[in-house]
Amino acid sequence: MNDDLKALIRTIPDFPKPGIQFRDITTLLLDPAGYATTIDRMVRATIGKVDLVAGIEARGFLFAAALAVPLNAGVLLIRKDGKLPGATIAEDYALEYGQDRIAMHEDALVPGQRVLLVDDLIATGGTARAAIRLLRKAGATVDQVQFVVDLPDLGGADALRAGGVRVDSLIRFAGH
Repeated sequence: MNDDLKALIRTIPDFPKPGIQFRDITTLLLDPAGYATTIDRMVRATIGKVDLVAGIEARGFLFAAALAVPLNAGVLLIRKDGKLPGATIAEDYALEYGQDRIAMHEDALVPGQRVLLVDDLIATGGTARAAIRLLRKAGATVDQVQFVVDLPDLGGADALRAGGVRVDSLIRFAGH
């Protein structure tokens, strides 16, 4: 469906460890027409009016900011804990070997605002699930998330759908 964009994503074998096929979006970002097409298709996939586009650190920021302009929405940053100045709220989530924490400014949204969550890639979905919990804890309505790339074999998008969230992605790659 989006084979033109898929062709712009470089695969780096055995990174960061043997057996992993790393999907590198930096090559897509280097192509002005490809990047613009990506944003256009994500805008067209957005259902209804959104107040804010939330991007997950760090590559999600590149898509959130670009999407926010044509959607006439603000940009909300979801960062690793300790990176934002001022008062924040945070959410823990499990990693393969441990735990991590993401945060946002406690005054970043008004309860009831509709937030579109975006990131470059969905794998297991742990960070995205934590981001949705964090946004909802702040009072946001989060019913749609978008990714450039989905790795469906890792189950992240299915886990989000099971939680009642619409998941859209432009490109799917089998495997890890």
